[in-house]
Amino acid sequence: MRVEDLMKSKVFTVEQHDLIDRVFFLIHYEKVRHIPVVEKGKVIAIVSDRDLYKALGPKNNSNAIEAAPGKSTAELHVIPQKVQHIMRRRVLTVNPDTYASEAAAIMADNKVGALPVVDKDSKLVGIISATDILRVFSKIEKSSEKREQRIAAGISHT
Repeated sequence: MRVEDLMKSKVFTVEQHDLIDRVFFLIHYEKVRHIPVVEKGKVIAIVSDRDLYKALGPKNNSNAIEAAPGKSTAELHVIPQKVQHIMRRRVLTVNPDTYASEAAAIMADNKVGALPVVDKDSKLVGIISATDILRVFSKIEKSSEKREQRIAAGISHT
């Protein structure tokens, strides 16, 4: 199985000079956890939900959550910071024809949750996440378990 069989080709991206409120929006409203940072279609970095939360965390930004003037409820204020301040420049990528098992090994060895997928010209064509790989692993394993149960029960495969 290849990466192209599992990857998502609809990828939300940001640029390094975008404000992190765009990242916040994509993570919360589009329900994505990893966002490639692109320049002229090429991946130059990646930003994750963890990178965003670290930037917004109370240790780094004590004013991130505060009561608005005249209100008793707290509101989230995303500080006007650029993506370039929170992105990870050392980004690992794979090609569409990379084996899914190799992509999984890269993610596990480097403790990353997603890999941007690039073509031969280094242009972004998709993204594959650990969740995409786990979903397929689960299906394969479930099928194998059912086969074992049939064998144990003496039922032939028809």
